[in-house]
Amino acid sequence: QVQLVQSGGGLVQAGGSLRLSCEDSGRSRGRYNMAWFRQAPGREREFVAAITAGGNTTDFLDSVKGRFIISRDNAKKTMDLQMNSLKPEDTGIYYCAAGRWGHETSAYDYWGQGTQVTVSS
Repeated sequence: QVQLVQSGGGLVQAGGSLRLSCEDSGRSRGRYNMAWFRQAPGREREFVAAITAGGNTTDFLDSVKGRFIISRDNAKKTMDLQMNSLKPEDTGIYYCAAGRWGHETSAYDYWGQGTQVTVSS
């Protein structure tokens, strides 16, 4: 069973950095693709970044390319999102997810509890 627990996030000024972490605390072997999504107030949840089970392939939302880094440690069953050069439009609740592959929320079966990221201008 997959149980995703998130940590990190918070309030930062524009141009700053934050790091999000997601740990699978369940009994699964951790062999699944993982992703980060975010949801701003009044908007639908959108894809941010994804990484394959082996960590060899990544995918990013165009607006975060070159600023965000996704990584995972399969031995620890963790996944991180390093967010640099943050902008106010990056503000939202960030969710980690595990499952198949794609930009749609329906591609992922398991979700973390969400963590707030606020970028002030």
